Amino acid sequence: MSLISIVVPLYNEEGNVAELLRRITAIMDVATLPGERYEIVAVSDATFALLEAARTKIPQLTVVDLSRNFGHQIAATAGLDAAVGDAVVLMDGDLQDPPELIARFLEKWREGYDVVYATRKSRKGEGFFKLLTARIFYRTIRRMTNVSIPVDTGDFRLMSRRVVDALGQTREKHRFLRGLVSWVGFKQIGIEYERDARLTGETKYPLSKMTKFAIDGITSFSEIPLRFATYVGFVVSAFAFIYGIIVVFLKIFGYNEPGYTSIMVAILFLGGVQLITIGIAGEYLGRIYDQVKERPLYLLSSIERGAPAAGSVPVATVAEGVPEPAPISQ
Repeated sequence: MSLISIVVPLYNEEGNVAELLRRITAIMDVATLPGERYEIVAVSDATFALLEAARTKIPQLTVVDLSRNFGHQIAATAGLDAAVGDAVVLMDGDLQDPPELIARFLEKWREGYDVVYATRKSRKGEGFFKLLTARIFYRTIRRMTNVSIPVDTGDFRLMSRRVVDALGQTREKHRFLRGLVSWVGFKQIGIEYERDARLTGETKYPLSKMTKFAIDGITSFSEIPLRFATYVGFVVSAFAFIYGIIVVFLKIFGYNEPGYTSIMVAILFLGGVQLITIGIAGEYLGRIYDQVKERPLYLLSSIERGAPAAGSVPVATVAEGVPEPAPISQ
C-alpha cells in the first residue's frame, strides 16, 4: 500500500484552516487509487487549537507543533521530516495554491516522475508591484544561481520519497527549498496553473521578507556576488595603476597640481568599492558563522500522529528532527 503525505505549514491562517482541510480531504478521497492512503501533516503555531479539534473528525490529520515560529522554510522542513509518505506534497495554507491540483501531481508521479512542480500562469489578487517584483525575483534567481530553478514556481509541488530523503540530508540553516529540490535532481516535470487569490488574511511575504528570501536563494546557490567583488577589485586596481603612472609623469613634467576635488573623488570611489566588497563578503561570513554554531533547525513541542501513519517509521523527537529507521513489528 502507498501512503501520500500532504504537508502544509500554517502561520496565522485560522480563517483558512476549515476550508483548506475540507478541500484537501475532498480531493484526496477521489484522487487516491485502491491501495493508496493519505495523511495530512499540518505544521502549526497559533492554529494548533483548531487543528487539534479537527483531528477528532479527520483521523488522517497529523499536527506538528513547533515551540515557536522558525519561519516558513524551516516549518516546511519540519513537515517534510514528519511526513512518511511514498509521495509528499508541499503546499501553503492560504489556498492560493489549489488543492485540486494534487490529482494531476499524482498522475505524473504514477508515471514515474520524482518531482512535479506547479508553475504559475497568472496570479490573482496581487497588485502590479507584487507581480513585478516576483517576476524580477524568479528571473534573477535563475540567472545568478548555478542550478536550473524553474521560473514562476514556488514551493507547491510533489516529491517522491527519495527526493524527500535527499532533502533530509541537507541541514543548512538558510534554506531555499525550491533551489534544493532542483539541486537534488531526479526526474522532474512542471504543470501550469492559475494561482488563486488568498481566501482570508494577508500575505506573509512582504517586500522585506521577499528581499531576504532572494538573498538566501542567491547566496545559497551562487558564487557570483563573490566573483563580482573580485572583478571589481581587479578593475579598480587596474585604474589605480594607470592613474599612478599618469601622476608620476605629471609630477616629472611639472603639471601635477593636486586638487581637493580629485582627491575626494578618488577616496570616495575607492572607499565605496571597499564597502560594497566588505558587505558582500560579510553576507557569506554571516552564513558561515550561523552554520558553525550548529543550532538545531527547529524544536518540537509535540507531535500528534494521525491514524494512517500508525506502524510506520516514527519521527525522531531530537532537535534535528531527522527520522530514524525502526523495524515494524509483525
